[in-house]
Amino acid sequence: MRLTWIAGILLFVQQVNISESLSVTQHGQTIATVNRADVTMPILNVPMMDLDKYNLFIEKLDRQVYQKPVNATIDKHGNILPGRVGYKLYRQAFNEQFYSFLYSSKAYKLEVPLLAIYPKVDIELLAQIRVKKIGEYRTYFNQNNKNRSNNISLATKAINNYVVFPGETFSFNQAVGKRTGDKGYMPARVIVEGEFSEGIGGGICQVSSTLFNAIDNAGLQTIQRYSHTRSVPYVPSGRDATVSWDGPDFSFKNKYNQPILIRATTQEGIVSIAVYSSDMINYETRKVPNASKHISKEISV
Repeated sequence: MRLTWIAGILLFVQQVNISESLSVTQHGQTIATVNRADVTMPILNVPMMDLDKYNLFIEKLDRQVYQKPVNATIDKHGNILPGRVGYKLYRQAFNEQFYSFLYSSKAYKLEVPLLAIYPKVDIELLAQIRVKKIGEYRTYFNQNNKNRSNNISLATKAINNYVVFPGETFSFNQAVGKRTGDKGYMPARVIVEGEFSEGIGGGICQVSSTLFNAIDNAGLQTIQRYSHTRSVPYVPSGRDATVSWDGPDFSFKNKYNQPILIRATTQEGIVSIAVYSSDMINYETRKVPNASKHISKEISV
């Protein structure tokens, strides 16, 4: 019986050419090619899966086909724009078809199987949570400082239309991302250990500080906030929230029973941030002091 089984394996090996290749296609176009020998190791001349090599191939293929889902947004005219479904490799389906190829005696073409990734925020959700304004705040800046104004605008756009679900924690650093020249951020004045200095992204602390006051006005729960080592002119003393990619962050938690929506804009030297939700939200506002409209043209951090 055992000799018959071994003979069967040897006959199978004679039939399988491990140099045959698999072509992975997407919409009919070849996006990857792999030979059996690239992902197998011979045991008794039988092609057995080399999991390390196969996993490397799978990870590369997943990165290649991955499409990030895009949330629905509200444009500057108040129109709701639909989001977009994303996709990732359907690994289970791919594995099943790959094993069929592995022990076949012919070359294969395989249309890559994909799984849909639906955006967290769709048109219906946005329509529900744009109804009730539960908090807002405005600060003012010098438009003549072009670099700083540019940085403020970029950071404001990064948090605009951001939705925080019940129980979730919002991180300013995660939402805005690392401030780099490649993303368009420019050198501007920052405060480092109580002294003025130049740094990429200078000025975005005005956005984080405006956001802090808006969410505080909405009665949300601040998790992490740090003040600058010296006073800043755009918010009342003690009402700022300094941020740095490698340092302090500003974060808050949505303790309410409904998602909240951040709407953030800059226009004519004003950073305006409002917090919205559905009309079913149970919330309690807090009174916060207004920001000064008189900003020194020389002091900009």
